[in-house]
Amino acid sequence: MQAFDPDFCATLTELLTWRRDVRHFRTDPLDEAMVLELLTLAQLAPSVGNSQPWRFVRVKTPALRDALADHVDAERERATSQITDATRHDAYRALKLHGLGEAPEIIAVFCDDATSAGAGLGAATMPQTRLHSVVLAIHTLWLAARARGLALGWVSILDPAFVARALAVPDDWTFAALLCLGHPEAVADTPELDRLGWQARLDPLAQISER
Repeated sequence: MQAFDPDFCATLTELLTWRRDVRHFRTDPLDEAMVLELLTLAQLAPSVGNSQPWRFVRVKTPALRDALADHVDAERERATSQITDATRHDAYRALKLHGLGEAPEIIAVFCDDATSAGAGLGAATMPQTRLHSVVLAIHTLWLAARARGLALGWVSILDPAFVARALAVPDDWTFAALLCLGHPEAVADTPELDRLGWQARLDPLAQISER
């Protein structure tokens, strides 16, 4: 197993610390070769049975981008109306929850549940591990993008069925994520939701138990 020196380990720690879920993007386009490099690197992620079930759909059609943004905005309004606590209601409304109108690259990510790759190894007993594998690919993309000075935002205020219909993907593809990729307007080492008082980071040691 390849070992890495302390300088590399320190740099990796710095990368993990500075990874952000970004909502504020510049509109300048990304280099096509860079996007393809990042999507290729994402697929170095581990996957159950080496099944590689991730499917990346780049949303290039302006009408589709607009439809996704309008849908997310509508879902946001619906979610806002369900918050009864006045303080939380106002705080939620103040949050920017997506960059679909500004980010130069929009990527929908799906899990191919019908893939024959991997011959069902591992997934036969735990089918959800295919989706877990896709999430690992997303995280790999996230880190690779951040290492190159780019930002990624994960949009979750949406109806997965709407996205699947809008993008006309196969029925046996399960929606995993809608991602915004681009240059960030600003860089911060603290998550935005922490800075805005929505949710601070929890004590990592409190998340670990023994049996």
